[in-house]
Amino acid sequence: MVTGTSEEAVRRAATRDWSEAIRAVTGAYFPHELRPLSPTDRLDLSMHTVDLGPVTVGRIGWGVDVAIDCAYPDAYEVNMPLAGRLESRHGRDQVVSGEGTGTIFPPNRTTPITRWSSECTVVGVKFDRACLEREADRVLAAPLPGGLDLPAQIDRRSAATRGWLHFVRNLTADLGETDAMLCDDVLKRQLSSTIMTGFLLAMHPDRRSSAPARPRIVNRVLDRLRENPARAWTAAEMAEIAGVSVRRLQEGFQEYVGATPSACLRDIRLARAHEDLVAASTSTVAEVAARWNFTNTGRFAAAYRDKYGCAPSTTLQA
Repeated sequence: MVTGTSEEAVRRAATRDWSEAIRAVTGAYFPHELRPLSPTDRLDLSMHTVDLGPVTVGRIGWGVDVAIDCAYPDAYEVNMPLAGRLESRHGRDQVVSGEGTGTIFPPNRTTPITRWSSECTVVGVKFDRACLEREADRVLAAPLPGGLDLPAQIDRRSAATRGWLHFVRNLTADLGETDAMLCDDVLKRQLSSTIMTGFLLAMHPDRRSSAPARPRIVNRVLDRLRENPARAWTAAEMAEIAGVSVRRLQEGFQEYVGATPSACLRDIRLARAHEDLVAASTSTVAEVAARWNFTNTGRFAAAYRDKYGCAPSTTLQA
């Protein structure tokens, strides 16, 4: 049985039907390819999630050993087992998470779950990529123009990490009694911000209060650049968004970001191009470069190599 509210903020599923299970999990989290690793008649999906806007939280278990292929389109995913084992492959590395730990899946990159054990129920937290990166830029007050650099696994040795894990576990422990309250728009905004901020501070404890608060003129421009990085932005247009002169904008970026606005824009574009190449969403490097307004393919390739250590064609063919 699969149920949801009229606005589909709350989703519940309890089914032994494979097609129904795939549809339910796709609706709450991501499109995926699901493969049974044990007899198919043992499927016993149990899922209960709440969509808070930029964050989705919930619990999910399959009741059977499965493998999952997913590219996590435009979102970060954190899966924290309450029991059992979650095994996944991150490039050449195998990551195994159990009770008290969690695996972080990056956006727009196929990261296979090679085994989700039958007894494994996870607390799953889905972060919208753009929202989490924007929150990181504000919370950490440090240069993050190219996106977040997160580990593949949560390190629970720090008090901040253990606190965040405990918080989301408790939040999802009894959703049946609280999901109506969690559908309130005001509470959803506050709670999603709390979950994102807590996660970021737990993942980057060394950067907490490591830099002065970034002024609105910088945040405003970075937000607009992230919203539409393919646009042919001019210095005058960026200064107009900030409400200051071009010179004052340059000074603000150098002081609080350590780079010029144009350099930040280039890094944002490179990050988006990298995501496209990893996802193999196009057939040629030139198409990716043009999509993100790199007008010179040779310069794009050089900048890409400087940032990612390999040619864009290598990433595309991987």
